[in-house]
Amino acid sequence: MSLEPRYEDLVLSKFSVPNRTRDRLAKLFKLRINSRRNGKVKFMPEPKMGKGVVIGEKVKFGRNVTVWNYVVIGDNVKIGDGTVIGSFCDIGKNVVVGKNCNIQAHVTISNECILGDNVFIAPNTSLLNDKYPQSSKLTPVIVKSRAIIGGGVTVLPSVSIEEDSIVGGGSVVTKDVPAKTVVMGVPAKPAMTLEAYNKRKASLERRRG
Repeated sequence: MSLEPRYEDLVLSKFSVPNRTRDRLAKLFKLRINSRRNGKVKFMPEPKMGKGVVIGEKVKFGRNVTVWNYVVIGDNVKIGDGTVIGSFCDIGKNVVVGKNCNIQAHVTISNECILGDNVFIAPNTSLLNDKYPQSSKLTPVIVKSRAIIGGGVTVLPSVSIEEDSIVGGGSVVTKDVPAKTVVMGVPAKPAMTLEAYNKRKASLERRRG
């Protein structure tokens, strides 16, 4: 039987294996025991973990996930392959974070928010989920793949940030952000196209290179 670490569950269901042996197998192959149920044991890859991390129940990690110091992760969170979570982040319950995301320090991702793949969020940003606190109906933020959110940004509830869009640092996002658009300000408004942004970025990199 192959026990190569992978995101899919590895189930030892055909053999009578003591719990102590299963724990040793998990440690040997750097897997985390997710649950024991009906004689089956489910394993997941163990993320690289800093100190003081708090992980809720039924959290699922992909391969090569890194979680730095003093992060809180709520119940039923899913974090995709290759994602990095910076120190002092607060990730609420039922959050989905895609593959290869970079969530930097002091970011708050409220309950039920959804992030696609390759999302970048700079420090001190908050994704909110409650339009009329304390409402029983949450309206979480959706951030789609390859979006970039600068530092110190507040994204208000029910906002969708579309693919390849960019939110400038310090902005307050009150409305949906179209794909391939750069927004900034309070409230955030379209400032330039993605093409213009990339030209400015390339020019800066050439000057500093």
